[in-house]
Amino acid sequence: MTVSESPYSILIVEDEPKLAQLLIDYLQASGYQTHWLADGAEVSHCVKQQHYDLILLDLMLPVKDGITVCKELRQFSDIPIIMVTAKTEEVDRLLGLEIGADDYICKPYSPREVVARVKTLLRRFYRPQDIVQSDKLVVIDEQAYQIQYNNKILDLTTAEFRLLKALATQPGKILTRDQLMDHLYDDYRIVTDRTIDSHIKNLRRKLEQLNDQIEFIRSIYGQGYRWETQAYRFR
Repeated sequence: MTVSESPYSILIVEDEPKLAQLLIDYLQASGYQTHWLADGAEVSHCVKQQHYDLILLDLMLPVKDGITVCKELRQFSDIPIIMVTAKTEEVDRLLGLEIGADDYICKPYSPREVVARVKTLLRRFYRPQDIVQSDKLVVIDEQAYQIQYNNKILDLTTAEFRLLKALATQPGKILTRDQLMDHLYDDYRIVTDRTIDSHIKNLRRKLEQLNDQIEFIRSIYGQGYRWETQAYRFR
């Protein structure tokens, strides 16, 4: 695990400690945050609980192999995945790509090549406007139920603010409507999917007043909603 100034966080799933450390060293040297798991059992749970921008996923893992992990991830996340394996047969590469991997690299590999692949994939998946520059933070004021962006203040209803807070504190993570419902009200009133969609629609309309060039909230078909920008802070 590392601390870095890079906005990008890489999850490394590799059962060989020396190889994992090699990847960590090279990725850190390139300015990335890293987190390492030695088997596939906890990958889905970690991705649901923590934001990552890309996964380096070994194919041959203990407990749960990379193919199974990739299938699980694709049920709820479109996070970029690079499969890493000692297998070189075309059928293995094709299988990895068919189940949702975005790239494939075979052992033995050059760590510099891995870093280059990571950079390329991140550029492909994350447009420049997806990462708001540090001088244009989305500021979330919990006391006033307001957000501020680029010196513009936006007033929100209590429901809108709670939805925004739930999404913005987990950038890149898909939240289902059921998960968002849990954040909406303190009482036990009945809330439907349509209620969530209506609040999201109003929230988007207000966010467009801050910057109509940034898609702050993205709809993920059949799954839910995802906060697209990473730069935010509370006050």
